[in-house]
Amino acid sequence: MSDELKYLRLLSIFHYVLAGISALFACIPLLHIILGIMMVFSPERLSPRGDAPPQFLGWLFLIFGSVAILAGWAFAVCVFLAGRFLSRKVYYYYCLVMAGIECTFAPFGTVLGVLSIIMLIKPSVKELFIPNTVNKTVADETKY
Repeated sequence: MSDELKYLRLLSIFHYVLAGISALFACIPLLHIILGIMMVFSPERLSPRGDAPPQFLGWLFLIFGSVAILAGWAFAVCVFLAGRFLSRKVYYYYCLVMAGIECTFAPFGTVLGVLSIIMLIKPSVKELFIPNTVNKTVADETKY
C-alpha cells in the first residue's frame, strides 16, 4: 500500500471523527430550545414576580436554536460524506471544497482541512481519484 493510500485512509477516519464531534457540539443549542419552550408555554416559571419575558423572545430562541442545530448536523453529514468519498477515492472536488470549508471550524476542522488540502493537491493523489470517476461515469452511461 502506497503512502498516499495510507494517508487518504487516515484522513477519512479523521473526517468520521470530526463529523461525530461536530454532531455532538451541534446539540448544544438544545438548551436554547428548552429555554424557548419554557418562555412560550410556561413563562411564570421563569419569573416568580410576574414580569415574564415576552412570548416572541421564546419563539426567537426556538427558531434560532433549531436552525443552529440543523446547520450543525448538516455540516456533520457533509464531513462524514467527505470521509466516505475519500475512502472510496471518488468526488475529488467535493472533498477539496469540504476541506476548505472545514478550515473555518477551529481548531480540529482547521487542522484536518489544511492537511486534507495538502494531500489532495498532490498530483499523485489526484490521479488516484481519476480512474474511479471515469469508471463511474462510463458505468452510469451504460445503464441507460
